[in-house]
Amino acid sequence: MAMEPLVCAETATRVSSVLNRDGKLFGKKNMFDGSEETCWNSDQGRCQWVTLDFPRTVKVSQLHLQFQGGFSSQLCTLEGCRAGEQPVKIAELYPEDTNALQISFAVEETVLDRLKVTFESSTDFFGRIVVYQLEVLGERL
Repeated sequence: MAMEPLVCAETATRVSSVLNRDGKLFGKKNMFDGSEETCWNSDQGRCQWVTLDFPRTVKVSQLHLQFQGGFSSQLCTLEGCRAGEQPVKIAELYPEDTNALQISFAVEETVLDRLKVTFESSTDFFGRIVVYQLEVLGERL
């Protein structure tokens, strides 16, 4: 079966923080709107994160990320689990500090209901992360 985007309107998302608590300008929805003009901008602090609770079980295969250069993460940890289970580490990703869409993050196919992406080490001195696009690909089960 072909890979498809797994984040949809029914996917519940949470983020660790939003810059100045301005959800309209810098909120989590901006990572998924397909616009190159909008982004999620975290507040400062160590280990920013995004959680995705999918409306039904999915098999994750690939992750696409687009950061703002200078506000990216050098290490991203993926954790996932089925409903009612404890999260387990799926992968460690090493993105580049660039503005380009990075699509080379193949993930060992994992069946899950919840995915957490933790941005472990920001290239910004204050720990801020700016994500223009976060796309999770795979198949719905």
